[in-house]
Order: sequence, then structure tokens, then C-alpha cells
Amino acid sequence: MAKSESNVDRIYEALRRMAADFAFKPDARINESALATQLNASRTPIREALNRLVAEGFLTFRSGRGFFCRSLSPELVMDIYEARVAVETEAVRLSCLRATDEAIAALGHALDAVAADYIPAADADSLLALDEAFHTQLCQLSGNGELSRMLDNLNDRIRYLRLIDLRRLRETAPDGQSMASAHRRIIDAVTRRDVEAATAQMRAHIERRREGATQAVRDAFAQLYVPDL
Repeated sequence: MAKSESNVDRIYEALRRMAADFAFKPDARINESALATQLNASRTPIREALNRLVAEGFLTFRSGRGFFCRSLSPELVMDIYEARVAVETEAVRLSCLRATDEAIAALGHALDAVAADYIPAADADSLLALDEAFHTQLCQLSGNGELSRMLDNLNDRIRYLRLIDLRRLRETAPDGQSMASAHRRIIDAVTRRDVEAATAQMRAHIERRREGATQAVRDAFAQLYVPDL
């Protein structure tokens, strides 16, 4: 039984990475037989993993037609950003009320330690990892595990576009300019236990990045459908 569960988890993790990275083209039908061959697995664990990914918003299921990759449109991306605003503003509100002084200070020190590396010229993957680490750790200070799980899901579903946005930011932002200032304003507000300021700073921070989502979608389509050379 344990071996069977391990195999399902392996397949699920592999398919989740593929879905998050748009290895399946937007709105494209998923070929279960091809996946079974590719992952050296039977159709049963493949289908179980695909159903889990439908529940998590990475795929869709159409009755009588099968599984499809999620759409990629500005409207759907806006929905995810709006959900992220809701989750993170509530998380930062709870962090102001619940987090210990020591935990808040530790996150502030961690932010200071990476500030010198958090510049537009840095590798986009590294920048995104730094950004997600801060938001994840701040969300954890809320003490609400459900909010943390929701944020993890939203981050995974928008990661592909955020990488594209960060790569474009590298071309336009001044060299050497730290990108940690918005995070510093948030953590300073949490340190003061200023709920209103902390939630306002968090909302403004996420909405600023949302502004580049439409262009990121266009860039994503160009990248996903570029002709093979």
C-alpha cells in the first residue's frame, strides 16, 4: 500500500511541475496514454493525479472530453491576483495580532540578509525564490495553516508568469536598486502591530506587480508558441 501511495505521489509531483510550467499548452487536451508511457505508470495513478490537479486549479475536466490544461488569460490571472490580495492581507493582519516579537524580528533580519541580492540584475529564478520565501514566511506568522496552503497554491499557479515579469523587470529597472523596500515597509508595519498600515502596504505591493500581468500573458504566449528552430 505504501509503495502504491508513493508511486501516486511521484506521478502527482511530476504532473504538478509540468502543469505549473505550462509543459501542457493552455487549454490543450491532456493525453493520458502518452503521460502513462512518459512516466512509466498505469492509467489509474495518472488519472488520480490529474483529478487532484483539477481540484487545485491547474487543470480542468470537461465531461466526455477529458482533462485540459488551464487557460492563460489576463482575466484569469487577475482572478488569481485578487485571491492573493485577499489571502495575504488577511495573513498579514493576523500576523500583526498573533506573531511573537521574536518571530517578526527574525523575518526582518532574514530580509536584511538578502537585501543586497534582491536587485533587478539578479537571476529571475533567484529573485522569485527570495520573494516567495518572504511572503510564505510572513503568511506562516499568521498561525493559519489554511492561508499558507492557499498561498502556496496561488504561487504555484502564477509562478510561470511571475518569472516572465521579473525577466522583463531586469531590462527596465535601474541597476543596483534594491527590490526589498516594499517588503521592509510591510515588516516594519507588522513590527509596530499596525494592522491598517500592514494590510495597505501588502495590498499596494501585490497590486503593483499585478499591473504587469497583461503584458506577461502576451509574453508567455509568445514564449510557449514560438516556432521550433
